[in-house]
Amino acid sequence: MIEPGQTPQLSEPSQVPQGRVTRMLLRWLMRPARVVTVETLSPHFRLIELEGEALKDVAWTAGQKIQVAIGAGLSARTYTPMSWDVRGRTRLLAFTHGDGPGARWASGLREGDICQFFGPRRSLDLAGLEAPVVLFGDETSFGLAAALRDNLRAGGALHMLEATDVATSQQVLEAISLGQARLIARSTGEDHLATVEAEMLRLAANGAQFILTGKASSIQRISRALKAAGVASSRIKAKAYWSPGKTGLD
Repeated sequence: MIEPGQTPQLSEPSQVPQGRVTRMLLRWLMRPARVVTVETLSPHFRLIELEGEALKDVAWTAGQKIQVAIGAGLSARTYTPMSWDVRGRTRLLAFTHGDGPGARWASGLREGDICQFFGPRRSLDLAGLEAPVVLFGDETSFGLAAALRDNLRAGGALHMLEATDVATSQQVLEAISLGQARLIARSTGEDHLATVEAEMLRLAANGAQFILTGKASSIQRISRALKAAGVASSRIKAKAYWSPGKTGLD
């Protein structure tokens, strides 16, 4: 997952020299990893695989996050790993919408580049979830959706994802073996969320548990609808990945 708002040889910002204190902090706090592969799935999605000794035997669970250093200083962007191999590899799906530092970093990655990251650490606690589980989100949630597919008990989750470009998003989901996810086209005024609400309430009547991710305002609306229908808070887990005009959400 890359969150909008949203190291040798990376994108242009990484060429700014780092101070001695910053370099020391990076060595103490962050793990080094080498970019093994970078696959462009669409103009705005890149599938990235990292490997390194520091990734071996790491305790990771679906829903956790890593923070990757970008540019100079301690600036970082947050991603949700799709998978983690204890032999020392992890995969990320970067959404490079816009022209921010995170998008430039992911767009400029090449095989053999070195990056520094912190984590994995807690973001969404999904322990104990059992089917039926419904994941709501958007383009920033595709990585989490892939992680859930292989890690939830009783066969993964149902996915309902809002997207600006449905056709391209469908191609990306098929490339990561999530072609059965349901995509809802964003509409002006967010009228499309009425369709999402109706489907969520139907699923709630069947005992579903919910994971709400992506855009903060969308999460708030769906969460209100579920709670108004009597869905207990214990059946809802939420994590905002982005909000227009805001940075720092992770």
